[in-house]
Amino acid sequence: MKRDISRGLNIVAAHLLFFIYCIMLQPSPAGAQTFTEYLTRIRAGEATVSLHQDEEIDALVNGLVSYAPGRTTAPKRTVRPLAALAADTVAVADSSAWTDLPLLTGRRVRMNGYRIQIYAGGDNRKSKAEAYAAAAAIRNYFDDVTVYTNFISPRWVCRIGDFKTREEAAQMLSNIRQTGAFREAFIVKTKIIALY
Repeated sequence: MKRDISRGLNIVAAHLLFFIYCIMLQPSPAGAQTFTEYLTRIRAGEATVSLHQDEEIDALVNGLVSYAPGRTTAPKRTVRPLAALAADTVAVADSSAWTDLPLLTGRRVRMNGYRIQIYAGGDNRKSKAEAYAAAAAIRNYFDDVTVYTNFISPRWVCRIGDFKTREEAAQMLSNIRQTGAFREAFIVKTKIIALY
């Protein structure tokens, strides 16, 4: 009997401790610190974080609103539409931001294909400058191809074109080599942006 009472008290004590623990974890409404406030607080001897995000994202991250699938909201800032380029205009793009490319005709699709690499350097500022210089130089010879200059770890590269077949890329490589300026150019199999 004494053992049953002791066991019952232990269970009650465990429930009471769990209840107190749960209450302590609840955020207090007065003076509660949100997640973004926690991230951006200034502490001596530590780096600071600054967030630049929309108010709706801030509310969603901090649990002030819940996500509703299909919910649409009007943008608070004007969204600049992509300007259509003439067919002879060169579009320079970063491959990590391929969605910023102008849509000339049809729809953009990311697929396997080929590009021609005309420059590969190191991971320093000089190599970055040389990659952009190579991009400017290739534009002097061919003004109708897309030029991609970006950092693909561990080096800066400059690649041109979006060729669906190796034959298309080989024909362009032949034209590039005839200029005599890009002797080390070669074909690279990679993701391309195809227009359909």
